[in-house]
Amino acid sequence: MRNTMKQFLPLAGAASALMLAAGPALAQEASPEVPANSVYIFNTLLFLIGGFLVMFMAAGFAMLEAGLVRTKNVAMQCTKNMALFSIAAIMFYLVGYNLMYPGEGWIIGDVIGALGAKSIDEVGGGDVAAGYSAGSDFFFQLMFCATTASIVSGTLAERIKLWPFLIFTVILTGFIYPIEASWEWGTGWLDDLGFADFAGSTLVHSAGGWAALAGAIILGPRLGKYKDGRVNPIPGSNLPLATLGTFILWLGWFGFNGGSQLAMGSIGDVTDVSRIFVNTNVAAAAGALVALALTQVLYGKVDLTMVLNGALAGLVSITAEPLAPTQFLAIIIGGVGGALVVFAVPMLDKFKIDDVVGAIPVHLVAGIWGTIAVVLSNSDATLMAQLTGIVAIGAFVFVVSLVVWSVLKSTMGIRVSQEEEMLGLDSAELGMEAYPEFGKGSQFV
Repeated sequence: MRNTMKQFLPLAGAASALMLAAGPALAQEASPEVPANSVYIFNTLLFLIGGFLVMFMAAGFAMLEAGLVRTKNVAMQCTKNMALFSIAAIMFYLVGYNLMYPGEGWIIGDVIGALGAKSIDEVGGGDVAAGYSAGSDFFFQLMFCATTASIVSGTLAERIKLWPFLIFTVILTGFIYPIEASWEWGTGWLDDLGFADFAGSTLVHSAGGWAALAGAIILGPRLGKYKDGRVNPIPGSNLPLATLGTFILWLGWFGFNGGSQLAMGSIGDVTDVSRIFVNTNVAAAAGALVALALTQVLYGKVDLTMVLNGALAGLVSITAEPLAPTQFLAIIIGGVGGALVVFAVPMLDKFKIDDVVGAIPVHLVAGIWGTIAVVLSNSDATLMAQLTGIVAIGAFVFVVSLVVWSVLKSTMGIRVSQEEEMLGLDSAELGMEAYPEFGKGSQFV
């Protein structure tokens, strides 16, 4: 259970951690026991550090998407990423958090949680017995909600209207994500079943991928992407920017997975966070290298965009269980994720599903694999429980998203006109350009 903290672990571990941090002189004078507020402080600090690392992933998504879309759509992607993060922050506060963590306040037992805004600590005080600050917990959990929405943004780039996308983001971050995540992390029915997803391969990444897939089906492909039975590649505008975005996401993932240990009040917890960091890192590296090698073998040349997505797929794959695997097994799990991306991208093209940044292969496909791979190292996980969680969450998110996208399409329209798409969403929707000095007819010399 995600936010059931480990604050009641023996305080001797926390004492040892404090003695090591203080140095030999203080260690000799330290008390054999540490007050509970020390555990509270360390756990809260982990939430805050992990939270701002995951928040930095918002910048990674924005840069990755800005690099993989055409120049005429860069400002729109930056706008969408700023807006979706802000929407998530408000909606998760207003309804999302309590839906996700209802405690005893389920509206429908173990399925739909309570409505209402989240309450945090009073100024200058907190509940030490809880083991962590309520505000730090809210901040950390919010970042996962925002990440789910970021996944959708890149898939639907270059042809979706701004405001319908933002309305969908309101529903996704306020209701869809919190409800399905509550089934496991809020001690709902999947948690009772034994479903295990340490940091969200399915609850966050596959959920975002299912929402993106529904949107891509309703929205349709970009003009010229599929023509005369051929797939026409549409190169991105700035691969160095996309590479920067990938490295930012890689960095943020240490907060994503490491912070999901949810406790730093003992030597055991800090050691486990370190192990999670190592496994997360090698899985990403394996995903990148496998994608690099496979594209060389299959296409005769290395494809940088596949390498970038291979690294991200490795990260998604290890997210469901980054603690239990050995480092070698983490390499295998991440490497399989990188391979899946290479094969999933052309598979989507066969179905004429246009995913601009490859988010569906990275987050949906690799997320499913990572959730299944939990059984390779977690003896408490069962294949049946994992498959049940994958199917239940996938069906819920996909069907609800499909309905929402369809309603938006029939009421206000979700796609820009052909003329606006050809002109670019920066000019058509925003009336500005990301790189005005390079635009046609630029007045700048």
